Amino acid sequence: MTEHWSETLAKSEGNKSKLPTVDWEKDFNLEPIDETPDMVSQPSHYADSEIECIDAMVAAFGRDNVNIYAEIASFKYVWRMNKKNDESKQDKRKAVWYLRYSMNDDPRTKE
Repeated sequence: MTEHWSETLAKSEGNKSKLPTVDWEKDFNLEPIDETPDMVSQPSHYADSEIECIDAMVAAFGRDNVNIYAEIASFKYVWRMNKKNDESKQDKRKAVWYLRYSMNDDPRTKE
């Protein structure tokens, strides 16, 4: 199987701890939007049981496979961006959410 791009980058940088940190909202000029309930980080239809769907996926398929899924999901949201409306803020935020998750940076974790 082909090495994941993040592993290649980590090797070229020495190790994963040297990867740059990203302030997603600032670096990608994403303004916080008021969504009640939060339809990006914890949509109610995915968090309506004791375990969130993505956590069940990790339990069933393993984190590496779910990271691949998350990267693909991010691609999907970028692909359809601006098709619903001109700004597509929710799709942009979901794309960033899944991309962060794919890099083991769980957006649900508050710093």
